[in-house]
Amino acid sequence: MEPKIHRPQAQCSRTGQPFQPGDAIISTLVRSPEGLVRTDTLATAWTGAAEKSVARWRSTFPKPDATGAVLAPNDVLLDIIEQLQGHQPEAPLRYLLALQLVRRRVLRFVDQPTHASATSAGPPPIGAEPLRLACRKRDCEYLVQVAPPEPATAAAVEARLAALLWSGDAA
Repeated sequence: MEPKIHRPQAQCSRTGQPFQPGDAIISTLVRSPEGLVRTDTLATAWTGAAEKSVARWRSTFPKPDATGAVLAPNDVLLDIIEQLQGHQPEAPLRYLLALQLVRRRVLRFVDQPTHASATSAGPPPIGAEPLRLACRKRDCEYLVQVAPPEPATAAAVEARLAALLWSGDAA
């Protein structure tokens, strides 16, 4: 389960001063009886994390019209998975994209790894049987070859994957 974290509050949790676009703020997640609560504090008013804080990060208060990056729709990403089928040079991109769709719960594993060296602590070995992934939305299965990118091409594959995930652009 991934907790939903809201956008920054309109004012500093310590001083009550309204945030201005471009203000440096420090956000924290604090465990409370109601769950995780986000607090936002001006960096200049920051005195340290609360005792029950579980995470904190520094950011800039957004402009009112800022919408942020938009994730590509799942249907677009599924179309790309289908288009990359059979293109061996694109196997690492297809593999990583499929794993992202598993993380988004669009695809799910049909079979557990049968390879003796495959564990929950790491990915299946290169050359292992293809991953069998099911998509309820399209009522179909995908076979995806286990193909982590080679170190020499990892940065390029990562950049292409990011372009696909955040915009749906053809990479």
